Amino acid sequence: MGLILFRLIIIALVLVAGYFYPPFALSRTAGAAVGLLLGVLIVLLEARVRKAQFRIIWTASIGTLLGVLAGWLLGSIYHTVVRTSEMAAFIRIFFLIAFPYIGFLLGIKKPEWLEPGFFTNFFRSQGTEKTYKLLDTSVIIDGRIAEVCSTGFVEGHLVVPQFVLKELQLVADSPDPLKRQRGRRGLEVLDRLQKISRVKVVISDLDFPDTRDVDSKLIECAKVLKAKIVTNDFNLNKVAKLQGIEVLNINELANALRPVVLPGETMRVFILKEGKEKDQGVAYLDDGTMVVVDNARRMIGQTVDITVTSVLQTTVGKMIFGRYNGELH
Repeated sequence: MGLILFRLIIIALVLVAGYFYPPFALSRTAGAAVGLLLGVLIVLLEARVRKAQFRIIWTASIGTLLGVLAGWLLGSIYHTVVRTSEMAAFIRIFFLIAFPYIGFLLGIKKPEWLEPGFFTNFFRSQGTEKTYKLLDTSVIIDGRIAEVCSTGFVEGHLVVPQFVLKELQLVADSPDPLKRQRGRRGLEVLDRLQKISRVKVVISDLDFPDTRDVDSKLIECAKVLKAKIVTNDFNLNKVAKLQGIEVLNINELANALRPVVLPGETMRVFILKEGKEKDQGVAYLDDGTMVVVDNARRMIGQTVDITVTSVLQTTVGKMIFGRYNGELH
């Protein structure tokens, strides 16, 4: 309510100014109408600016200013070249309109081009260019990213947008005990990451108010920063790759690092529970790989040697099938 009242006061002040000091030698009524129109335009511009990011406002202003300077400079150069004053005036006006417009559009559509870091990175070698990796909520809660970073396999700048941090805080404040525990674990993981010297955790203020979905915001953020997305989310993984964004999936990394076993090899496993089929037992390797063992139902709770019969690769990882041959350890 206060904001609406403030806007009405602004419109009224501009209207009164137009009435008592009419521009362009207009009558007071026409001046008041011009003041009313300008007041409405100011309020509309203010409402639009409120929705925009400060980064976009800043780069759009810088782009417009650079456009004015470039237009004035080129207009001055061509002013000395052309023969007629009318042609010189037209060229100067053209440049003063076209270049600020182009600069304004660059500031909105390509804000990273007008940031100070872009000009410094432009003159650096390609090898020293910063690479950003965006963390989503799932990979932070999962926690394995901290272990990977501590080994040195991932380094550089890890970016956590404010909207991801907000989602993590909502999970940590959830009335559900399980969700609350997962959220607090995620906050602890972020604290661990900040203490690892090989990586630098950056909390980004980038936001996209017109986009409500967190996954969609992450994709837009990755486009702006030219960053890779680190995630465990299957759907986000697929959507991001469809839009040409590189994705680092911790689950895929874990699957790639699981030991390779071939049919005919023997391995020792602990039979944990019974399987779905008759006489089947189920075991798990240290990395979580499920091992389905025929003829091992009676061996639940014991460690046995089995012969691998086949290996199945699924979307969630590998499954190993084997046969118990009767030897107990």
